[in-house]
Amino acid sequence: MTSPFSQAAFLERARTGLLADPPASWDISDDDMNMKARMIPDGIQPKLASVLVPLVCRGEDLHVLLTQRTAHLSKHAGQIAFPGGRRDNGETPLQAALRETQEETGIDPRFVRPLGYLDGYLTVTGYLVIPVVALVEDGYTLSPHDHEVADIFDVPLSFLMTEANRETHSLEWQGLTRRYYAYPFGERYIWGATAGMIKNMGDRLYGDAPQGT
Repeated sequence: MTSPFSQAAFLERARTGLLADPPASWDISDDDMNMKARMIPDGIQPKLASVLVPLVCRGEDLHVLLTQRTAHLSKHAGQIAFPGGRRDNGETPLQAALRETQEETGIDPRFVRPLGYLDGYLTVTGYLVIPVVALVEDGYTLSPHDHEVADIFDVPLSFLMTEANRETHSLEWQGLTRRYYAYPFGERYIWGATAGMIKNMGDRLYGDAPQGT
């Protein structure tokens, strides 16, 4: 029986589950779980950003590549994220995702096969992030950006798409409790916007799959 997390099975799900064009706005945000503890102001004019959701083959199944930010950065120090960042003037979401991925990980765009888009995600820092889902084909090399990236690692797609592995955590903010998703994976702690985008991919591509295994 073919694994639902093989490349062939994923491509079939991506064909119907991903957006063919980049969304113009957001459908999910950091505030979705926190309507009584909102941090995003009404009427925000967000800054534009893009990330790549890179998938690589490990044996028969796909894994998701993630980066861990260096500890000395002024923003998001030590956090786990998809490669990506702010879009330059005139850039499309795909162009920005490819550029930022090459800068952060060393992956040459010629090895990246874009498949489609997830929903736009609005962060508490005011960024509208457009996630580009893509296969990274054999032949690529990794060269982490010395200043920004402490590590590049991969997590089985099967782990991230299994609902039982997604946890809901909380923290206190200005006397209110804010909730967020997290995927603890060994010594790694994937949370916040990255976890929210992973959940969105699971909802779009594996919402009909048996969970809890």
